[in-house]
Amino acid sequence: MTSPLLLRQFARLAISIAVCALSSSAFAQQPLSFDAMTERLGACIACHGKEGRTINAEYLPRIAGKPAGYLYNQLMNFRDGRRNNAAMSHLLQPLSDQYLREIAQYFSALDLPYPPPQAPKVSPDALRLGETLVLRGDASRKLPACAQCHGTPMTGVTPAIPGLVGLPSAYLSAQLGAWRAGQRRAHSPDCMGEMAKSLTPDDINAVASWLAAQPVPSVSKPIAALPGPLPMRCGGVPQ
Repeated sequence: MTSPLLLRQFARLAISIAVCALSSSAFAQQPLSFDAMTERLGACIACHGKEGRTINAEYLPRIAGKPAGYLYNQLMNFRDGRRNNAAMSHLLQPLSDQYLREIAQYFSALDLPYPPPQAPKVSPDALRLGETLVLRGDASRKLPACAQCHGTPMTGVTPAIPGLVGLPSAYLSAQLGAWRAGQRRAHSPDCMGEMAKSLTPDDINAVASWLAAQPVPSVSKPIAALPGPLPMRCGGVPQ
């Protein structure tokens, strides 16, 4: 049976979707100011929480402070069917590319405190495996380290690579599992999908658990650039 809390969340989302759909033609006319965007984004904060901090981090990720290019790509992916979420797809369907870009820029500009890291619930061996895969990869399986793309601080890279710290292990596991199963996709070439298919369930659990246990650096914004080229081509990420 659906809980009262979820029913209330769905009701708020339904109202917000209706308001957003009715207003979308106005959004497309001209860029909105930061204050105007704050007033208009009820559909986003109904699920992602005030200022994009999230209200249910295990299933609804924090979007505040993520790179604008990454947020824009994900909004496009939901709208155009590369990511599967009925509520998100329905919400975004009437919105223009311009307005999706403005939403992305709005949430990217927010600089808010992160929650403390999670206490790990896996064995020390699993944490060591997670650390190895994140920081060094596995050459025997042609798996690059997560840090080679997401940056050594793991806070992401502008303009389009997200950070991996500050997220709960359940959310990270779910997203890696979705990449591995082909339920989440990106613009071709889909580098994350390719890499995730090389991970075992134990690898995913280890990576997610280790990342969730790491503190977010004091400078939590994405870094400006990687020290070298990406180890493989990724759609939606400037090379």
